[in-house]
Amino acid sequence: MNDSPLALLGGQPLISVAGPHFTWPPIEAADTEAVAGQLRTAVSIADRSGVVAALEDAVASWLGVRHVVTTCTGTAALHSMYAAAGIGPADEVIVPALTFHATATPLFHLGARPVLADVGDNGQLDLADAERRVTARTKAVVAVHLWGIPQDMDALAGFAQRHGLMLLEDGSHAHGATWRGQPVGSFGHAAAFSMNGPKPLSAGEGDFVATDDTELYYRVLLHGQYNKRCRREIPATHPLAPYAVTGMGLKLRIHPLAAALAHAQLPRMENYLTERAAIATRMRTALQHVPGIRTPHVHGRARPSWYALPLRYEPSELGGLPIERFLDAVHAEGAIEADLPGSTRPLNDHPLFQRPGALLPGCADLQGPAAGDFPVAELVHGSTIKLPVWHRERDLHLADAYTAAITKVARHHKDLIA
Repeated sequence: MNDSPLALLGGQPLISVAGPHFTWPPIEAADTEAVAGQLRTAVSIADRSGVVAALEDAVASWLGVRHVVTTCTGTAALHSMYAAAGIGPADEVIVPALTFHATATPLFHLGARPVLADVGDNGQLDLADAERRVTARTKAVVAVHLWGIPQDMDALAGFAQRHGLMLLEDGSHAHGATWRGQPVGSFGHAAAFSMNGPKPLSAGEGDFVATDDTELYYRVLLHGQYNKRCRREIPATHPLAPYAVTGMGLKLRIHPLAAALAHAQLPRMENYLTERAAIATRMRTALQHVPGIRTPHVHGRARPSWYALPLRYEPSELGGLPIERFLDAVHAEGAIEADLPGSTRPLNDHPLFQRPGALLPGCADLQGPAAGDFPVAELVHGSTIKLPVWHRERDLHLADAYTAAITKVARHHKDLIA
């Protein structure tokens, strides 16, 4: 008879509260009223007015940038950013190999080539590997603030300047994160942010491009906006003004109901970030000395947004127990929100990056990377367990229960080894 205390083996689970244990964004009366009020006001905004203008102004002020243009999705924001930056056929853009695919996929549609570079042990771009991939065709490098933990922007800005590259940012996980007190998204030529469901600033679905460059701003408008907005914001004397009615032929603007939700959420963001930081610190402290678990190191210059808490699993410290078996045991304890990264993974795993020509005829001659080409990215992805980071004091019992579940499984790991 098995007398292990592990729930997977017949013991009592630590968490008996029914899930879900984490939902985002938190919806308050102000959010409901903002969306309902917008529904009564306008469900389509063709120019920069109303809640769209209010949201863009508020986000620009929050990030400390001159211009913000909202879009319908994070992928659209990235596409507009790259197009506006003048990236086109034969250009190369260095992208970390470990990220969500949309960091790179819009480049295919511009005829450009995403050049993947391996990451360091922290999951962020390895500048030494990136250095080896710079060519005469390299036009830009992309900073990805994975899980909301800021990249070392001093090092990355120096790298870009040294090679004469545009520095672009994918801040999709990192609203409100800072490096040396400066907001992520305000370091490069431009930044793209996602505001879909679980992101720190959520619109349900919706996103934006941020920049200080007015010319780039006009081109962002022309990429995904058209007619009224472009005619009113691009000066009539500007060389691109004749294209204002059509733009580039795409319609990527945000839905006003999504803008209303994000605009209602934004004033609470600083409080969310402060509370998330406190709970993330509590969880990291609780797991700091648990065998087989490594908590993320945070540089003293960085303030993360804690989109998630990424833990590194070290099977060698737990008798070689596979991560999947470990996670099964954690789930059995009731910690059902603990997860392995799915869509955020090494891009070379995807057939679209290995053989893009099968879907994109313009990329038929492009030879992509193979599986195994980015060993650190694959190692980091294959050994990451991510946890939610709560933001309310009333959820401390869940945060503590999750760290207790991981600690329990780690300490009784031998019971799981056949």
